[in-house]
Amino acid sequence: MGLSSFFKNLFGTAKDSATDLANQAESTFEHAKEAAAPYIDKAETFAEETIAKAKEASEPIIDSATQYAHQAKEIVSEYVEKASDSISEVIDSVKEKTTEVVSETKTAVSETVTDVSEKTETKTDEIIDEVSDKES
Repeated sequence: MGLSSFFKNLFGTAKDSATDLANQAESTFEHAKEAAAPYIDKAETFAEETIAKAKEASEPIIDSATQYAHQAKEIVSEYVEKASDSISEVIDSVKEKTTEVVSETKTAVSETVTDVSEKTETKTDEIIDEVSDKES
C-alpha cells in the first residue's frame, strides 16, 4: 500500500500543479490582453490616420494622372485622325497609279494588236501578190 499511496500522491500533486499552472496562464493571458488593449487601439488609430493621409496625399496625383490620361487620349485621337487621312491619301494614290498603269497597258496592247494586224495584212497582201504572179 505504500507504493500505491506514493503514486496517488505523486500523480495527484502533478494534477494539482497542472491545474494551478493552467489557472495562472489563463490569468496572465487576461492581464496581457488588458495591458495590450490600449496599444492595439493606438495601432488601429495610427493605421487609420496613415491611410487617411495617404488618400489625401494621393488625390492630387490621381487628378494629375487623370488629366494626363485625357490629354494623351486627345493627342492619340488627333494622330489617329491624321493617320487615317494619310492612309486614305495613299489608297487614293495607289488607285490612281493603278488606273494609269492599266490605261497605259491597254494602249500598249491596242498598239501592238494594231501593229501585228497591219503586219499580218501586209504579209497576206504580199503572199497574194506572189501567188498571183506565179499563176500568171
